[in-house]
Amino acid sequence: DLVREQIRIAAGLELSCRQSDISFSGHAIECRINAENPAKGFAPCPGNISFLHFPAGKGVRVESALYNGSRVSPWYDSMIAKVIVHAPGRLEAIRKMRVALEEMTVEGINTNLEFLYLLMFNPDYLSGHVDTGFLEKDAEAIIRWGEESRRKA
Repeated sequence: DLVREQIRIAAGLELSCRQSDISFSGHAIECRINAENPAKGFAPCPGNISFLHFPAGKGVRVESALYNGSRVSPWYDSMIAKVIVHAPGRLEAIRKMRVALEEMTVEGINTNLEFLYLLMFNPDYLSGHVDTGFLEKDAEAIIRWGEESRRKA
């Protein structure tokens, strides 16, 4: 229980487990779906959600409080949902996230959904060669690739 452990630490107590007690089990990826326009510097895009469909399935979890007809306010955080996937390995988790992002539909507002989907195909991301400056450095190339793909389709 993460919250219990945080309270223990805040109270000056030690964690109730040791690092050696923790075992790894698979790979998880979280994508934060934001009401933002990546092509305009990720500017917020408030508005009304006319249609919303979340992905589902084994190893897929969505956290959101929104529904069809929800209003995304300009006064708060632009995050509208978190999509989390879990799979035995990293590449399986990436494939699962691609499917989850394809299944998700948000209509009525701009989102970063397509950008995140394209990110799941980026060679640097796939090889794990990313750092905290990755999106700042590669965002425009990812956006251009999406625009070029739409023109060819």
